[in-house]
Amino acid sequence: MFGKAFDIFKVPDLRKKVFWTLALLFVYRLGNHVLLPGANPDAFQRAIQGSGGWTSVLNTLSGGAIGSATVFSLGVMPYISASIVFSLLAKMVPALEQVAKEGAAGQKKINQWTRWATVPICLFQAYFVVSSTLARDAQHSAHPVIDATKFTFFYELMLVLVLTAGTLMIMWLGEKISELGIGQGTSLIIMAGIVARVPTIFESVGSDTSKTQFIAEVFGLFIVVVWSVVFFTKAHRRIPIQQAKLTRGRRQLGGARHFIPLKVNASGVMPIVFAQTIFLLPNMIAKIPNMGWIDSYFGYDSYLHIVLLTVLIFFFAYFWTAIYFQPKEMANQLKEGGSFIPGIRPGQRTADFLEGVMVRTTLVGAAFLVVVALLPQVANELFGMAGQGLAGVIGGTSILITVGVCLDLVDKINAQLVMRNYEGFTGSGGGWARRRGPDDSAPGRATPRLGED
Repeated sequence: MFGKAFDIFKVPDLRKKVFWTLALLFVYRLGNHVLLPGANPDAFQRAIQGSGGWTSVLNTLSGGAIGSATVFSLGVMPYISASIVFSLLAKMVPALEQVAKEGAAGQKKINQWTRWATVPICLFQAYFVVSSTLARDAQHSAHPVIDATKFTFFYELMLVLVLTAGTLMIMWLGEKISELGIGQGTSLIIMAGIVARVPTIFESVGSDTSKTQFIAEVFGLFIVVVWSVVFFTKAHRRIPIQQAKLTRGRRQLGGARHFIPLKVNASGVMPIVFAQTIFLLPNMIAKIPNMGWIDSYFGYDSYLHIVLLTVLIFFFAYFWTAIYFQPKEMANQLKEGGSFIPGIRPGQRTADFLEGVMVRTTLVGAAFLVVVALLPQVANELFGMAGQGLAGVIGGTSILITVGVCLDLVDKINAQLVMRNYEGFTGSGGGWARRRGPDDSAPGRATPRLGED
């Protein structure tokens, strides 16, 4: 395993990508320690914790930065929001769908529009954080984050602009990681923030003896959850595809058998994100005076919250899959390519069959997402984990994002290693010995050795 890991640094191009990724992630983590002008980080942390459940989604998608008084407090959430909006519009608006089908040029236009849309979203969310957390805390708290005498209109405007500039800086870092490094930059930034706050969460546990036992229990449960998430993330429903046979003179072409891999969890983490976002509104309303009764019905541990969260996750799982999975278009492509599903007629019958398979696989995937989303509540009840923070390490959006990013990163590293005649980080792919001939000049040698022309 370690030998395969060292293979990464034997390839100059791959080694350069890894170093670029680590350097840019270091800049991101460094920015998380640059405080907002005039802010007290300890008081800001207390204000965030006391602001209610609406910060849970913000904190996860910002990589844990929303809980610190830094210029990167908003994280990449505004950019993610803009990306989600344009992803949905590209499937629902014909004009944008046409632009998306233009290839690299169309994707470049959509990326530019996403960047521009990030700015107003960022301004709105920065104003929301400043006005609902900092300004209210300055007026009512005995130990405010910012002194109320400093809190003028221009100072509030400066904080909004600083938070906006911080998010745009993170967006630029993410794009540079995707361009110069390895992996998807935005996802790596989110994962880096989630992983960085794990040691701080464990520090909240009590004595050393209880801490050791507690960490052992959490680690064991963590291994089981990670294995389950990897299993369902990689799970596919393979649909066999038969290519039609064609006769050209005495030669017979085609007839190959393939398969269509339909992911069990095709929607990924998005149904949980959407479902938890819906609960931001009642949680915020519950903080209004005389509206605290809402928290008893829609609170984090209430039965109604669990039931509604389950229903919303199922709904958004089918909604997200229906947008991206087009059975009629897939059936037409198979028909035009001269392929068919054995036992199923081409055309509408194939589309109906594909839709039925996706409905059943999405049911399993949505049930898995419900289990992962409710795992923090179960861990709190059964294992007595301290708050939502530690339970979130083994469940919810954090574990799905972290495992998904790690799997994607390993796949990209494997592709780079196999392309350069290494065996691959996880043992997949063929090694050099299986690609070469009996000697260096033999015809069986498909590609030159590393470093040769």
